[in-house]
Amino acid sequence: MGKVYQDAASALDGLLFDGMSVAAGGFGLCGIPENLIQAIKDSGVKNMTIASNNAGVGDFGLGLLLQDKQVAKMISSYVGENDLFMQQYLAGELEIEFNPQGTLAERLRAGGAGIPGFYTATGVGTQIAEGKETKEFDGKTYVLERGLRMDLAIVKAWKGDAQGNLTYRKTAMNFNPECATAGKVTVAEVEEIVPVGTLDKMSIHTPGVYVQRIFQGDHEKRIEQRTTRAA
Repeated sequence: MGKVYQDAASALDGLLFDGMSVAAGGFGLCGIPENLIQAIKDSGVKNMTIASNNAGVGDFGLGLLLQDKQVAKMISSYVGENDLFMQQYLAGELEIEFNPQGTLAERLRAGGAGIPGFYTATGVGTQIAEGKETKEFDGKTYVLERGLRMDLAIVKAWKGDAQGNLTYRKTAMNFNPECATAGKVTVAEVEEIVPVGTLDKMSIHTPGVYVQRIFQGDHEKRIEQRTTRAA
């Protein structure tokens, strides 16, 4: 069966269910799979656990899934730009598992590599390490973190081909490559689908073996924090 689909809704057909776990790539509003997020919102699926660096803003990105309280838990590093995210957390309506950014990236990478857990010094002696196993190596204490293997990974790339090979651009390199390998099923949206064989082999960041479905979408380039000064 071919991997190329017409749009986000068709690419997600048959993959969504209540209580599922999702890894979502991108950083802030850069390189996020916005079409897939909108399609997930439109599906009405609920009680999701989502692993993502942050949750977008109130009216864009993963913030759209918080509007109808479709998310039960976020595994994230940063919540500061989304007031709804903070409100639901403080009200006890949303569970948050905080992770240092590097730890979250490595948990996703480890999950994709079949590594069930790893030790890191980051978070030792803080609330991050509470309830987790620690071990001493060479006189230094490390905390055990589990790899993340999610039901679905949604990623956004610059270019892709019909075999699912993906090339990311600039900030979209943040978390998208790790998420792409961490999903049991991975769906990619791209700015352009190119003929097989035209991607520079040295610039393929995610090999097609990790990607089950792909489509070309329209994308909005938003600025999360606009900073200006007088001329």
